[in-house]
Amino acid sequence: MRVPFWSALEERQKTAAVTLFLSTVVMITWRYFGSAEFYREHLADRLALGLDPRAAAAWYRFVTGFALLGLMPALIGGHLLGRGLASYGVRLGILVRTVRSAALLAPIFIFLGWISSHDPSMARCFPTNPAAGSSLAMFALHAAIYLLHYAGWEFHFRGFLQMGLRDSLGDGNALLVQVMASTLVHIGSPAIETYGAIAGGILWGILAYRTQSLLSGMVQHACLGIALDAFLCFR
Repeated sequence: MRVPFWSALEERQKTAAVTLFLSTVVMITWRYFGSAEFYREHLADRLALGLDPRAAAAWYRFVTGFALLGLMPALIGGHLLGRGLASYGVRLGILVRTVRSAALLAPIFIFLGWISSHDPSMARCFPTNPAAGSSLAMFALHAAIYLLHYAGWEFHFRGFLQMGLRDSLGDGNALLVQVMASTLVHIGSPAIETYGAIAGGILWGILAYRTQSLLSGMVQHACLGIALDAFLCFR
């Protein structure tokens, strides 16, 4: 059945509509059903897998974040919109800029993780997996699974949303849409983290354009989160 409203849209408007609608659905689904709280309340007894329950809850959140924020938009975007992963920034891009920006900024974000670890409001919410500090091996496993979360996160906001909307909204507006979305998902977190998400979203969005890749921003974001957990676990 033809829908007059949909038929009247230009192709780039249809792309924007699908992108915004799908992003809204997967973000809400992840927040309600992909959280550590949902795991503890509804799945811990059936999906423990012999793990420390604190680790299991955190890893459930990371894996569902990767699946819902990353894999689902990638698959649906590719099928409905006919776009490949490279168009969303899943590539090396301009390698010199990618490596240079990651090497320059990653140490700064590790330092910011150290500063944040001394904030009482952050210490009440992190580490995301308190069991990660039980041994170096456990922390290494925690960090590896945490990377899935950052891969899904950066793909969704800087890739699927920002790169997916730039043709219809323009570079500036597409960047600001993903900044708004990624910041709003932080509501409920400490204020310092939520306001920091605005700055991070702008920086990593600009870098996605400059490097034509998500890799630099993902490395920096992961350095911040994993360093924060490390400083809290082992200080």
